[in-house]
Amino acid sequence: APAVFTEAEFYQQNFNPQEYLKEYYSMSSSPEWAREFMMQNLRTLHKMFSLDGVRGDILIDVGCGPTIYQLLSACEHFQEIIALDYTEQNRRELEKWLKREPGAFDWEPVVKYVCELEGDREKWAEKQEKVRKKVKRVLKCDVTKANPTGPVSLPAGDCIVSTLCLEGACKDLPAFRSALRNISTLLKPGGHLVMVTVLGETYYAFNKQVYSCLLLEKHEVQEAVLAAGFELKFFEAQPYTVDDDVTDIKGVIGLVAQKCPSA
Repeated sequence: APAVFTEAEFYQQNFNPQEYLKEYYSMSSSPEWAREFMMQNLRTLHKMFSLDGVRGDILIDVGCGPTIYQLLSACEHFQEIIALDYTEQNRRELEKWLKREPGAFDWEPVVKYVCELEGDREKWAEKQEKVRKKVKRVLKCDVTKANPTGPVSLPAGDCIVSTLCLEGACKDLPAFRSALRNISTLLKPGGHLVMVTVLGETYYAFNKQVYSCLLLEKHEVQEAVLAAGFELKFFEAQPYTVDDDVTDIKGVIGLVAQKCPSA
């Protein structure tokens, strides 16, 4: 793991979205473990977004990175999606796909996989259009700030989805707990948080760059979510290890929590 935690500025300076996508999200060029990991997360997201009550008007994606896989099941249950990320080049890469610009990443195999989970592989083109139409804004956010989208204020969301974000953005457990409180302010009371978080990982690497990850245990994630004013509705931890020195991941959690009315 890096000697000093790689915080937001390091991402802004160094993170290469195209290389990241190629390493972790390509059905053709990613290593097998990365494809398996993505498909496992897609199955978990499919399951979580099928739960009762996880629907509404506005979905806010916190820490979207340059990816759309986390929106593929979600887009069926919300009218409008607001995508947030700290890093300018990630937002740009996402916009490239949304606007069908040349050189945009090809998500088609991933979209087809999710359509298969939903029972109709042939709907993939329709689903891509749905995501493109529903993502209305792509904005900067910083989860370490009390108002993560400041100075912009957003309408309160019915749901937040956050996948593989906070553990890369928070250098210690107090920062992680605080980030959860910060992003909870983007939600309506009674709204849902849908989260995918890695366990036991201290770093991940690609393109000769190493990035820090906050080493989290299952109980620490549970406690942080409750302390941020949520009630857990779904929680599933799965062990996941990789025989490769690009990461020391030990597992992954999928969770759904509901913001308490008083929070």
